[in-house]
Amino acid sequence: MALIAYTQDLSLYKKEWLILGTDTLPYRVLLPENYQPAKKYPVIFFLHGSGERGNDNEKQLQHGAKLFLTDSLRKNYPAIVIFPQCSEKSFWSNVAFKMDTVTKKRSFEFSATAPPTVAMKLLLELTDKILKDFPVKKGQVYVMGLSMGGMGTFEIVNRKQGLYAAAIPICGGGDAATAGPLSKTNWWVFHGAKDDVVLPVYSDIMVAALKKGNALVKYTLYPDANHNSWDAAFAEPDLLHWLFNNKKK
Repeated sequence: MALIAYTQDLSLYKKEWLILGTDTLPYRVLLPENYQPAKKYPVIFFLHGSGERGNDNEKQLQHGAKLFLTDSLRKNYPAIVIFPQCSEKSFWSNVAFKMDTVTKKRSFEFSATAPPTVAMKLLLELTDKILKDFPVKKGQVYVMGLSMGGMGTFEIVNRKQGLYAAAIPICGGGDAATAGPLSKTNWWVFHGAKDDVVLPVYSDIMVAALKKGNALVKYTLYPDANHNSWDAAFAEPDLLHWLFNNKKK
C-alpha cells in the first residue's frame, strides 16, 4: 500500500511559474530523492499534448508524470524532471493543420523557418533557466513528449541543436528538412498504426529523414494502437534505461 501511495503522489512535483513579459508558463519540477545541490543530475523535459493545455499547473501531469515516481526509477536514475504547461491559446510547435471535409482526418504542415510560438519561446527560456539554476549534467539533457508534445519535441531539438542527448517523440511529427541538425541527438520514436488523430505517416517521414541523416534512431510502430500510443510506450521496460544511457561527451 505504501508503494502505491508513493508512486501516485503527484504533489512531489513542485509548482513553479516562468514569467516573460506579459506571458506566463506554468511548470512542475520533480527533484531527485535526497537532492544535493552540489551534485549534478540528468534533466528531462516532458511536453504534454493539446488536451492538457491550460494555466492550472495541474493537467500537464495527466500523462507521464507517474512514470518518474516509481521507486526503481527514483533509486536507479535520480534526475530532475520538468513538466511545463502550454496555454490553451498556443501550441508547442509552429504547425498549420486543417481538417479534410471528406475523410475527417487532419493534415499537418511543419516549417523549420517559421518563428517560434509563444509557448515555444517560453519553453526555450525555461530550458535556459533550468540549465542555469539547477546542477544539470550537460551531457544528459533529454526531452520527450506526446502528440502536440511529440511535435514540440522535434521542434525544440532543432531550435536547441546539439543540446539533447536523446529525445522521445510519441505520436508526433516534424519538418523533415531539419533532419540534418536533429541527427546530433539519439531518437526513439513511437506511433500507433491505427492513429486517426495524428497519422503515423508523420513519424514515418521523420524516421526516414533521420536515418538518411545518419541519426541513431529507433522506431516502434504499434500495430493495434490508436492515438494513445503513449500508454504502450510508457510500458516499454527499456524506455527509461535507454534514455539515461544516452550521454553526450
